[in-house]
Amino acid sequence: MNHVCAPTTTRARDRLNLEAIESSLRAVQRAFPEINARLQTARDPLSDEVIANLMAGYAFIDAAIADGLNLFALGNLKYLLELNRLVLCGTDPRKLKDYADHIDATEAHFYGHTEGSIGSIIEWHASHRHRSPWRRAAGVYVRILSEPQLYIEGNHRCGALIMSYLLAREGKPPFVLTVDNAKAYFDPSTLITATRKTSFALLFKLPHLVRDFAQFLKEQANDQYLL
Repeated sequence: MNHVCAPTTTRARDRLNLEAIESSLRAVQRAFPEINARLQTARDPLSDEVIANLMAGYAFIDAAIADGLNLFALGNLKYLLELNRLVLCGTDPRKLKDYADHIDATEAHFYGHTEGSIGSIIEWHASHRHRSPWRRAAGVYVRILSEPQLYIEGNHRCGALIMSYLLAREGKPPFVLTVDNAKAYFDPSTLITATRKTSFALLFKLPHLVRDFAQFLKEQANDQYLL
């Protein structure tokens, strides 16, 4: 499978403050034992590799936004798969080779299933284009995480990055995990992953999750993450 890279850019636009984003992630890494003790469900710690891969993802969406690249256009969905590859493998070609079978399986899953397919997420986002960026970012996140999930692995991290892309392309600060918001992010996310996309959930449960998560995102907006 060819490795797809987002184009680089020299255009002057608001950019993500990657240094501030990494600083916040490092603070979460240092405080993670205390954070984990307060979570409803314990999470894996943020290793150096996880942070490096997340930062590769933030750099990727930063370049995409600066180039005016619409990741939700039908011809560009391959970039959302590339984002998952970055989250799991970073930029190490050896890791990509080791993950080759997993990457192929993820692509088949990404395009193949119906309830949680990328097509259904794109349709939902397009039909809610009149809503606020917070609401649309939250809605996409909920649909990525709820069962069946969009990716085989890495849904939380990709979901956070995709939310950041949707927010930042409209001039809003990206979502960044911090020591203060970690519990308020992880606990609802765990609830979302336990929710299946049944007809009942789509009509009654998911809209409430979207509303509450949109309010959370709005409250977390911090201009320090934009240059």
